Amino acid sequence: MAAKTKKTKSKYSKKSEAQARIAKERIDTLFAEAKNAFREDPSLSHRYVQLARKIAMKYKLKIPSKYRRQYCKHCYRYLMPGENSRVRTREGKLVVYCLECKKYSRYVIKRKLGHRCFSPSHTVSRSSAD
Repeated sequence: MAAKTKKTKSKYSKKSEAQARIAKERIDTLFAEAKNAFREDPSLSHRYVQLARKIAMKYKLKIPSKYRRQYCKHCYRYLMPGENSRVRTREGKLVVYCLECKKYSRYVIKRKLGHRCFSPSHTVSRSSAD
Protein backbone atom coordinates (compact mmCIF):
# COMPACT_ATOMS: atom_id res chain seq x y z
CA MET A 1 0.00 0.00 0.00
CA ALA A 2 1.43 3.36 -1.03
CA ALA A 3 1.80 6.03 1.62
CA LYS A 4 -0.35 9.09 1.19
CA THR A 5 1.59 12.25 0.52
CA LYS A 6 0.13 15.36 1.98
CA LYS A 7 0.71 18.46 -0.08
CA THR A 8 1.64 21.32 2.21
CA LYS A 9 1.20 24.93 1.35
CA SER A 10 4.37 27.01 1.20
CA LYS A 11 4.92 29.23 4.19
CA TYR A 12 5.90 32.16 1.98
CA SER A 13 3.71 33.26 -0.88
CA LYS A 14 5.02 34.59 -4.19
CA LYS A 15 4.78 38.34 -4.46
CA SER A 16 3.18 39.90 -7.50
CA GLU A 17 5.18 41.42 -10.35
CA ALA A 18 3.88 44.88 -9.49
CA GLN A 19 5.12 44.53 -5.91
CA ALA A 20 8.53 43.32 -7.12
CA ARG A 21 8.81 46.29 -9.50
CA ILE A 22 7.99 48.74 -6.71
CA ALA A 23 10.50 47.03 -4.42
CA LYS A 24 13.24 47.38 -7.08
CA GLU A 25 12.44 51.08 -7.41
CA ARG A 26 12.67 51.50 -3.63
CA ILE A 27 16.04 49.73 -3.57
CA ASP A 28 17.31 52.06 -6.33
CA THR A 29 16.04 55.09 -4.40
CA LEU A 30 17.57 53.93 -1.11
CA PHE A 31 21.02 53.42 -2.64
CA ALA A 32 20.83 56.85 -4.35
CA GLU A 33 19.90 58.44 -1.02
CA ALA A 34 22.68 56.52 0.76
CA LYS A 35 25.20 58.00 -1.65
CA ASN A 36 23.84 61.54 -1.16
CA ALA A 37 23.57 61.29 2.63
CA PHE A 38 27.02 59.80 3.28
CA ARG A 39 28.90 63.12 3.52
CA GLU A 40 26.52 64.65 6.10
CA ASP A 41 25.53 61.54 8.08
CA PRO A 42 27.21 58.18 7.39
CA SER A 43 24.96 56.38 9.89
CA LEU A 44 21.92 57.40 7.85
CA SER A 45 23.43 55.94 4.68
CA HIS A 46 24.19 52.71 6.57
CA ARG A 47 20.53 52.59 7.62
CA TYR A 48 19.43 53.03 3.99
CA VAL A 49 21.51 50.01 3.00
CA GLN A 50 19.95 47.95 5.80
CA LEU A 51 16.46 48.94 4.61
CA ALA A 52 17.30 48.07 1.00
CA ARG A 53 18.54 44.62 2.10
CA LYS A 54 15.38 44.01 4.14
CA ILE A 55 13.19 44.93 1.16
CA ALA A 56 15.18 42.61 -1.11
CA MET A 57 14.84 39.75 1.37
CA LYS A 58 11.12 40.33 1.92
CA TYR A 59 10.33 40.26 -1.81
CA LYS A 60 12.96 37.60 -2.61
CA LEU A 61 14.89 39.87 -4.96
CA LYS A 62 18.57 40.03 -5.67
CA ILE A 63 20.13 43.40 -5.05
CA PRO A 64 21.22 44.65 -8.49
CA SER A 65 24.89 44.02 -9.27
CA LYS A 66 25.63 47.74 -9.57
CA TYR A 67 24.79 48.08 -5.86
CA ARG A 68 26.23 44.81 -4.58
CA ARG A 69 29.77 46.15 -4.26
CA GLN A 70 28.65 49.38 -2.59
CA TYR A 71 28.18 47.82 0.83
CA CYS A 72 30.24 45.54 3.04
CA LYS A 73 29.11 41.90 3.02
CA HIS A 74 30.24 41.46 6.63
CA CYS A 75 28.90 44.51 8.50
CA TYR A 76 26.43 45.79 5.86
CA ARG A 77 27.80 49.34 5.93
CA TYR A 78 27.65 51.62 2.91
CA LEU A 79 31.18 51.84 1.46
CA MET A 80 32.65 55.05 0.11
CA PRO A 81 36.14 54.48 -1.33
CA GLY A 82 38.66 56.67 0.43
CA GLU A 83 36.33 57.42 3.34
CA ASN A 84 35.56 54.09 5.01
CA SER A 85 36.96 51.59 2.51
CA ARG A 86 40.13 50.92 0.57
CA VAL A 87 40.03 49.57 -3.00
CA ARG A 88 42.99 47.83 -4.61
CA THR A 89 43.64 45.49 -7.51
CA ARG A 90 45.76 42.44 -6.95
CA GLU A 91 46.37 39.34 -9.07
CA GLY A 92 43.32 39.85 -11.28
CA LYS A 93 41.03 40.60 -8.33
CA LEU A 94 39.45 43.74 -6.96
CA VAL A 95 40.12 43.81 -3.20
CA VAL A 96 37.87 46.01 -1.05
CA TYR A 97 38.91 46.52 2.58
CA CYS A 98 36.23 47.81 4.96
CA LEU A 99 37.72 50.17 7.53
CA GLU A 100 34.63 49.72 9.76
CA CYS A 101 34.86 45.95 10.38
CA LYS A 102 38.43 45.34 9.10
CA LYS A 103 37.34 42.63 6.62
CA TYR A 104 38.30 42.07 2.98
CA SER A 105 36.01 41.32 0.07
CA ARG A 106 37.53 40.02 -3.15
CA TYR A 107 35.87 40.21 -6.56
CA VAL A 108 37.18 38.64 -9.76
CA ILE A 109 37.92 41.11 -12.52
CA LYS A 110 36.55 39.62 -15.72
CA ARG A 111 38.73 39.85 -18.79
CA LYS A 112 37.19 40.88 -22.05
CA LEU A 113 37.62 38.35 -24.84
CA GLY A 114 40.33 39.44 -27.23
CA HIS A 115 41.78 41.83 -24.67
CA ARG A 116 45.31 40.77 -23.79
CA CYS A 117 46.39 43.30 -21.18
CA PHE A 118 46.53 40.67 -18.37
CA SER A 119 48.49 38.18 -20.44
CA PRO A 120 52.14 37.92 -19.33
CA SER A 121 53.18 36.93 -22.84
CA HIS A 122 51.78 40.17 -24.28
CA THR A 123 54.60 42.35 -25.50
CA VAL A 124 54.50 45.52 -27.46
CA SER A 125 56.53 45.21 -30.63
CA ARG A 126 57.53 48.18 -32.70
CA SER A 127 57.39 47.93 -36.42
CA SER A 128 60.48 48.71 -38.50
CA ALA A 129 58.66 51.65 -40.11
CA ASP A 130 58.87 53.70 -36.83
